[in-house]
Amino acid sequence: MAIITLTTDFGTKDHFVGAIKGTIYRELEDAKIVDISHNISPFNIQECAYILKNSYKAFPEGTIHIVGVDSEPTTENKHLAVLVDGHYFIAANNGVISLITASIKPDKVVEIKIPNPAHGSFPVLDVFVQVACHIARGGTLDVVGKNFNELRELKEFSPRITNNGKTIVGSLIYIDNYGNVISNIQRSLFDAYRAGRKFELQARNKRLYEVHNKYSDIINFKLEPQSRKGPGDLLALFNSAGYIELAIYKSDLNTVGGASSLLGLDYRDTIIVNFL
Repeated sequence: MAIITLTTDFGTKDHFVGAIKGTIYRELEDAKIVDISHNISPFNIQECAYILKNSYKAFPEGTIHIVGVDSEPTTENKHLAVLVDGHYFIAANNGVISLITASIKPDKVVEIKIPNPAHGSFPVLDVFVQVACHIARGGTLDVVGKNFNELRELKEFSPRITNNGKTIVGSLIYIDNYGNVISNIQRSLFDAYRAGRKFELQARNKRLYEVHNKYSDIINFKLEPQSRKGPGDLLALFNSAGYIELAIYKSDLNTVGGASSLLGLDYRDTIIVNFL
């Protein structure tokens, strides 16, 4: 039996997640359902894509991922089922699939066309669950839809290269549970344009001149403890997903605050890397 994952902006207060799971179990009694997250910020496609892109590969091939963010269908937001990298994604054509598959070409994309679909306000339950259960039973995408080649792309979320390759202008795409802020500048892009040069990373009125590989790299253990940087200090690092992240080392969110609150940074705010 295939694994079915759920990623939504529904939260856990309301009945939505329970109804989805109950319907899946009614159709597939032995289903394996995994919650990736139900705390995506409402309608935040970039946040949803970041979480899914960095979690789906941990699941075995054949896993079915239901994406319940901005899923209400319109003429510009069609429902899709996608096979890519050995995984199935069921989502609306709102840009989330193109962000997840930015570096991988999908094997198959279909616009969902099931008989007598419900036209209510809960398409994840009425449509996505039906398709997921069909796939879990061994069904093919051709049965539930027709080929589709118009994946919506969100170009505005890509970093910009300016100043003849001397500057990368990035955006913040995610704020994690610790208040750390993650940019859309990937290590591969940074290294390609750095070419061994020194650099300055600018976020609000802060300037950083190093990007670490792990949080504790901020500490120079050769110095006496009172002379070191440590808890409460700002750092930049390449996080586990390969993006530049700004963090407050061992921040106590109740007293110190995270990088987001201390720097006044929010989703889509700008960070800049200047190569010197």
